Amino acid sequence: MVGILALQGDVAEHRRALRDCGIEPREVRTAAELEAVDGLVLPGGESTTLLKLIDRYELRDPLVKRIQGGMAVLATCAGAIILATRVSDGETPLGVLDITVTRNAYGTQRDSFEADLDVAGVGRVRAAFIRAPVFEATGEGVEVLATWDGHPVVVRSGAILGLAFHPEITGTPVLHRYFLDSVLDTTGRGGA
Repeated sequence: MVGILALQGDVAEHRRALRDCGIEPREVRTAAELEAVDGLVLPGGESTTLLKLIDRYELRDPLVKRIQGGMAVLATCAGAIILATRVSDGETPLGVLDITVTRNAYGTQRDSFEADLDVAGVGRVRAAFIRAPVFEATGEGVEVLATWDGHPVVVRSGAILGLAFHPEITGTPVLHRYFLDSVLDTTGRGGA
């Protein structure tokens, strides 16, 4: 069972992408709902708001525990920011993905753009960068699968797949499929 953290952000868009992959996701808002899923999508949205809601719903410790225990995670844009070990500003992240992040580094909403990326193990992917973060540095054990403008934009660390952009709004769920088939499979629970 795959869940989507449904506190704020692109929940509906990720639900559609997962449905396009043949998966009916479960919305996750509580620790009990988190325990019931094998993999979790952390959607883009507003990272400071997401972290405040995670704390309000008492999900910080359960999320860290499940992720450190090997739960598969697809984290897009703000989702990747909240997993980081180091962030330029904002609330304290969960610290489970060894990356350094600068929030909104590609500019404002007006500076949003789409680009085609070559993602290792996946192929060509259309990516939407909307107030996107820059992954300034990656730590040991973090594999860079794609870059844009000299910076990592797709990283993988064990069962975590972190993206600096929004794959859920470009209409092709290829990275969701990769998450289901490759990342979720590493947990021993199987993909779609």
